[in-house]
Amino acid sequence: MPELDLYQYAHDVVVDVQATAEAEGTTTPEVFTRRVFEDLEKGGIASNTFSAYHGSHGHLVHGYGIGDTGECLDLFVTDFDVEPLASKLTKGLVESYFRRLLTFVRRCRDGLRQHIDESFDVYDMCAAVEKSLTEVQRVRLFLLSNRVSTGTAVPPTDFDGLPVTHEVWDLARLHRHETSGSISEPIVVEFVPPLPCVAAPSSEPDHSVTMTVIPGQRLAELYGEHGTRLLELNVRSFLQARGTVNRGIRETLLNSPGRFLAYNNGITATASQVDFVHDAEGRPTGVRRVHGLQVVNGGQTTASLHYARSRDKADLSHVSVQMKLTEVSPERLSEIVPMISEYSNTQNRVTMVDFSSNHEYHVAVQRITRSLWAPATDGSGQEVHWFYERARGQYTDELAKARTPARQRAFKKLNPTNRKFTKADLAKYCNSWNHLPFQVSRGAQKNFVAFMDRIDEATPHVDVQYCQRVIAMAVLFKAVDRIAASHEAGSYKSMITAYTVARLSLATNQRIDLDRIWREQQISPAVEAAIDDLCPRVMRVVTRPREGNHVGEWAKKVVCWDAVSRVPWSVPADLKAELLEHPLDEKTLAGGSGGSQGACDEVASIPADEWYAVERWAKETRNLVPAQRQLAQYVGRRLELGQGIPEPQAVQALHARNRALSLGFVSEA
Repeated sequence: MPELDLYQYAHDVVVDVQATAEAEGTTTPEVFTRRVFEDLEKGGIASNTFSAYHGSHGHLVHGYGIGDTGECLDLFVTDFDVEPLASKLTKGLVESYFRRLLTFVRRCRDGLRQHIDESFDVYDMCAAVEKSLTEVQRVRLFLLSNRVSTGTAVPPTDFDGLPVTHEVWDLARLHRHETSGSISEPIVVEFVPPLPCVAAPSSEPDHSVTMTVIPGQRLAELYGEHGTRLLELNVRSFLQARGTVNRGIRETLLNSPGRFLAYNNGITATASQVDFVHDAEGRPTGVRRVHGLQVVNGGQTTASLHYARSRDKADLSHVSVQMKLTEVSPERLSEIVPMISEYSNTQNRVTMVDFSSNHEYHVAVQRITRSLWAPATDGSGQEVHWFYERARGQYTDELAKARTPARQRAFKKLNPTNRKFTKADLAKYCNSWNHLPFQVSRGAQKNFVAFMDRIDEATPHVDVQYCQRVIAMAVLFKAVDRIAASHEAGSYKSMITAYTVARLSLATNQRIDLDRIWREQQISPAVEAAIDDLCPRVMRVVTRPREGNHVGEWAKKVVCWDAVSRVPWSVPADLKAELLEHPLDEKTLAGGSGGSQGACDEVASIPADEWYAVERWAKETRNLVPAQRQLAQYVGRRLELGQGIPEPQAVQALHARNRALSLGFVSEA
């Protein structure tokens, strides 16, 4: 996105938020909150965030989140103004917002949920906060605003012995990170005492290399404090903190911590500036401070140290980790860091997938949709574009190029805001259609990663028909979203929408005529009636979690989809009459996979007992992510009951089993 001045950026945010709120039939504060959530998740600042509004005398909250590690509780309050530059966010207002947010925390601790109807989504938020206060190690309060703050930083406090920090994400801060391309503040680390080092002279002026050893305890603390932000130059927030500890690393930490330095290849890190301690002759002998620290190789080692300390209570006082630290001039970071990451020799190299806007898939979708005219269906004869925003800001950039009001009106007429969709939207539409609503419910960023994994495994042929069908999925998704709102789905609407689309797709065996939806730019009355009947049935399952989860966590689980997929529902006769004779060619569908029947057959050929064994092994070793463990159990149960495995789950199950075999699981077959 080209650099915008603050005035233009403020205007663009308001226009985008208002257009989205109007299209979705929701409030501007909710849309703005979700927009900032996406930025924070993308930057690794926060994760597992949920928007949920509750205001009462003395307290106010717009959302909450519980980090991937389960060690931090995040609470959010939003200040959105349609005229953001007309007034300032004063110090008094900032303090008032944080005071009301902390009051909400206090009232949750004191049992606020007991005074709220269990059918409301706010009940789940209160229950989650109340439970988290007994488990987390710190609390972060966020104020999200599209106004400029005039106040200074709010000092840390504590709540029932938990440290509480305050973060203000105002217009200036959001603008700074939007235009700089980075959401995260540089990580500055002070080492006391300094780390002994050996600095190697370099003939290149743009970087220098230092070899040092960092205490394992300190590295674990850094990951606990900064999370995936510490790894963002390598894999940004797309490296999900799985919470798994490499078996070899874990055994060494627990049984032979003093040998860790000998056994482990260490980490490779970069910095924008390194401050040294020098000897009498001016030679660097110690690393005193590092600015802009990033781990570009050794993410597994770093995260494993943290989880061994926090979960296994491992004593890291005798653990040392070697670190190759490269100081790189800021203007060369994007060029040099990928090469350092690629060529560094690590025992557990992070596989980096290209999720950038320049991925050939997204470039192809943009190229075709820019010249693709949607049929005129309102009698006006005016065809329009579905505007694919491959990178944030493209729509407002194009609008700004139409300098006069008349030209801007013409641009909006041909590119309506309610037909703009992003990479995250595309992933959401396609994964819902392909029976992955639990993945969609994990948030825009994680869902996008999963979607791109599928694209890379089986890249579809992106042509005009492909894009027409993707847009048809968008029309279907938006229609379901509107119907879910009419059933008062509340803040769980996005999850209920994803599950309803998936259940409809499953029930019809993906035989809904997407080509007809494209031609008519709307769903048929039969499809609408079917959705209206199906949606409340899905909603009852999604909003009644099992196993002590709140709705947001329950919807992320494969077992939730298993429950929804078994909701008794038959395709109505009117819709059945409209269905295609055969499913659309999977090779032309987003995220579809050729050879799907082969995956289903291969999964079915593996005994249910082995899938259960994979699940038990994964629990004992923690070598698979929770979703993969749950998937193994899900597959085993369905095979035991003689039920088929949907293609998306079959592909993922085979991937999980292959992963288990590569990590030491022994098949009995």
